[in-house]
Amino acid sequence: MLKKIFTGLLLLLALLIVAALAAYLYYWRPALAPVNPPAATAFSPQVVEKGRVLAGMGNCAACHTAKGGADYAGGHGLATPFGTIYATNITPDTQTGIGRWSLAAFQRAMREGVGRDGAHLFPVFPYTHFNLVSDADLTALYAYFMTRPPVYAVAPPNSVPFPLNLRPLQAGWKLLFFKPASYQLDAAQGQDWNRGRYLAEGLAHCAACHTPRNALGAELAGSSYLGASIDHWYAPALTSANTAPLPWTQDELYAFLRTGATALHGVAAGPMSDVVHEGMGASPDGDIRALSVYFAGVSGAGGRKVDVDAVIKTGIARSQRVSLVDNDRGASLYVAACASCHSNSDGQPVALRPELSLNSAVSAPDPANLIQVILHGLSRDEAMPGVLMPGFAASLTDNDVAQLAAYLRRSRSHQPAWTNLEALVARTRAGK
Repeated sequence: MLKKIFTGLLLLLALLIVAALAAYLYYWRPALAPVNPPAATAFSPQVVEKGRVLAGMGNCAACHTAKGGADYAGGHGLATPFGTIYATNITPDTQTGIGRWSLAAFQRAMREGVGRDGAHLFPVFPYTHFNLVSDADLTALYAYFMTRPPVYAVAPPNSVPFPLNLRPLQAGWKLLFFKPASYQLDAAQGQDWNRGRYLAEGLAHCAACHTPRNALGAELAGSSYLGASIDHWYAPALTSANTAPLPWTQDELYAFLRTGATALHGVAAGPMSDVVHEGMGASPDGDIRALSVYFAGVSGAGGRKVDVDAVIKTGIARSQRVSLVDNDRGASLYVAACASCHSNSDGQPVALRPELSLNSAVSAPDPANLIQVILHGLSRDEAMPGVLMPGFAASLTDNDVAQLAAYLRRSRSHQPAWTNLEALVARTRAGK
């Protein structure tokens, strides 16, 4: 019996080795010859400027710039379930950056996830989305990065354990989860919708955060934009599964993506604040409008009939009523710490006094965003620039924050209670 089991295990191991070798050979890519760095004058100012705007849409700086480091010089750690991967230097430095990369090498990295040396890139780099980007846009991005100041900077070694750190294994991952494609226009949809889809599915790689992933880190098939937890934040569903009291209409989406705030949903905080203000801040209104058109379609907002005024009136009345009658720790904390800025009288809410009965963070299935904002607040540079919300990490215990979050959930939403709140607060506070 043991001999049969041992033989079976050997056969299984042999099959796995053969499969891995086949995947590696199938995805083997040669190194591309280094080139001399092109002169900045090789690119027109118009193409470089286009690349700058596109780099913002892709939010490239967020990953490729370490805190306090030079722009695009790498070194920022990206936490994954498999370890920390450090973003590389994409300045035109010839030793540590991409200064010796040809346009062809740059395009191959973006579309196939393969470095100039032929090594497979980890899929934390979203080439699974960038492969949809057009030749013209990749050329503009290349022009922009090759005209940045070169910076000598070596990224720290990744902390991915053996054997997951072996680059050839990424070929097997690609065989399972990566299907190279180019963007195809949908003739049944309008110009704005197609432009929005091209940006969202490609360079902006929105699904990379807003789609849940499987055990191997690939986006779950059939679950696009259903929401996902990422870096102690919650990227909400962008489909009809979104639990916000009011639908994300085209106008609401535009206001949120353009300004970072809407009175009917809340503000862009955490990583999304960087996307809105640091990334897409340079994008033209037409592109922001196109994204809004596309995601309004994804969310099915047009088919959700809601009496907006009635929802607002009911929400504000509910907030006022519960604040008056509740007599528990969470309610007391709300009155002491929150009510002066978040209480609304009858009428339309305003972004400067966020109405929590309409707030997406309060109605979300995951309390992460609400916990983050209670603990750490909002700086003057995020959400609505110039407007500050203080954090309460120093003055409230984990239990206090949990009680306050539970109170807001109970009193200002119709969603089921969150569970294990105190433990979640402790992990968020510790950054674990």
